[in-house]
Amino acid sequence: MSESSTGPLSCQRCQQRPASVHFTRIVNGEKSDRYLCEECARQEGAFHFMLDPQFTVHNVLGGLIGQVPETVKLSTQVACPRCGYTYQQFAEAGRLGCDMCYQTFRPQLEPLVRRLQGATSHRGKIPARAGVKLRQQQALSELRERLRKAITAEAFEEAAKLRDTIRALEEETASTES
Repeated sequence: MSESSTGPLSCQRCQQRPASVHFTRIVNGEKSDRYLCEECARQEGAFHFMLDPQFTVHNVLGGLIGQVPETVKLSTQVACPRCGYTYQQFAEAGRLGCDMCYQTFRPQLEPLVRRLQGATSHRGKIPARAGVKLRQQQALSELRERLRKAITAEAFEEAAKLRDTIRALEEETASTES
């Protein structure tokens, strides 16, 4: 839905008031956007979750943190060697103590990040100032995935070309690092 040149969007429900609430719903990978005025959003019960005293960013994040499988949970005694923060403190506060906490609590954080973001590595755009190395790593990752698919599909000529391209890029990466 696009904004008209005469003003803000109209409510998709009543078509009378300007839309001031935007909902994005993703169900089974299908994304839908809905624009409602505050009154229609209230009538549909859109704000009920905000009336619940248990609704806080801390509790939402804590709920996700609590879903980490038992097999990857560390003892609450494990602490970050730099700041002394424990995973239990992270679960309660919803934030880490320092950058080393990411390495210390990696087994618990990876499933959490995967659930929130869909992956544990960056797959989006790379800022222009990020440098050549990051672009090369991303290109190599994409080429390796294409190579894997080509081999699975038994497209061996394409696989050989991809293999050669990967080798050349790896050599180029090694020469820029030294």
